[in-house]
Amino acid sequence: MTEAPRVDTAQLMELLSVALGVYYGDFTVAAASENLTVSQGKTLTALRRGPAAMRALAENMTCDASNMTGIIDRLEKRGLVRREAAASDRRVKNVILTAEGERVTDAIRAKMRTTREGLDRLEGDDRDLLHALLERVFVRPSDA
Repeated sequence: MTEAPRVDTAQLMELLSVALGVYYGDFTVAAASENLTVSQGKTLTALRRGPAAMRALAENMTCDASNMTGIIDRLEKRGLVRREAAASDRRVKNVILTAEGERVTDAIRAKMRTTREGLDRLEGDDRDLLHALLERVFVRPSDA
């Protein structure tokens, strides 16, 4: 019995590229339906994991601090986020998702039909395995 050839890194990267392309397209359309840019939607998604300092958000989004300030200004104007001084250092501003921001983030995820349908095809053990694999590949121990 011959063993099936192993999938190499290039093949994994290609499939990941396709998957991320589908996700990104789905996300872009869903964010736009909530009158948000992709950057604004990504910021809300990052804040869904918890409050973050402006500098950490800029690093997470791979943009400069001045761009992040503009994104937060626009989200704050819509009542989707608020800024608070950090308890440990009043000069540091933490950004917090508001209840309306949570609602909009949930609405974006709900509208991502292609992504949701793909993930919904997975059941039980397959979902758990995908979750574990994605964590191993993309989540640094300090992020967990």
